[in-house]
Amino acid sequence: MVNILFVCTGNICRSPLAEGILRNKLKTSGIPAYLDSCGFESFHTGDPPDRRAQAVASRYGTDISAHRARLFSVVDFDIFDEIYVMDSGHHRQVMKLARNEADQAKVSYMLEVLFPGKNKGVLDPWYHDEEAFEQVYLQLSEACDLITRRLVSENKQR
Repeated sequence: MVNILFVCTGNICRSPLAEGILRNKLKTSGIPAYLDSCGFESFHTGDPPDRRAQAVASRYGTDISAHRARLFSVVDFDIFDEIYVMDSGHHRQVMKLARNEADQAKVSYMLEVLFPGKNKGVLDPWYHDEEAFEQVYLQLSEACDLITRRLVSENKQR
C-alpha cells in the first residue's frame, strides 16, 4: 500500500481536489492506498472544501464534502511515501521542515508528472471564478491519471 499526501495553502481547494480525484482513480484501478491532504495556513483548519471545489468535483463524480482542512506536520514525513505540493511556496515550506534527504526525496511538484523538471505550479483557483476550478480539476485529473498508471505498473511488477 502506498501513502500519498497532497499539500496546498489552506487545504480547501487544490489539495482536497487532488486527494479526491486520485482516490477515485485508485479505487477504480484496485490499488490500495492511504491518501490525505493538508495545508500551511491555519485560517481554514477544520473547514470543509471551498463550495466551488466541491461543486466541480461533484460534476465529475468526486465527493470531497467530508474532507476537513488540516495543517502540514513534520510527522507527515513519517506517514507518507509521496508528498505532492501545488506550487513553489509549498515546496519551500515542506522542504524547510524536512529533517533529512529521505524526507526531501518524498517531495514533488504535483505537475511534475505532466511537466518533468519544470517545477510548474497548479493555479490557486481561490482568487478566480468557477471556470478556474474547472481548469484546475482537469489538470489535477490528468496528473492523477499518470500517477495511477505508474502505481498500477508498480503493483503489477510486485
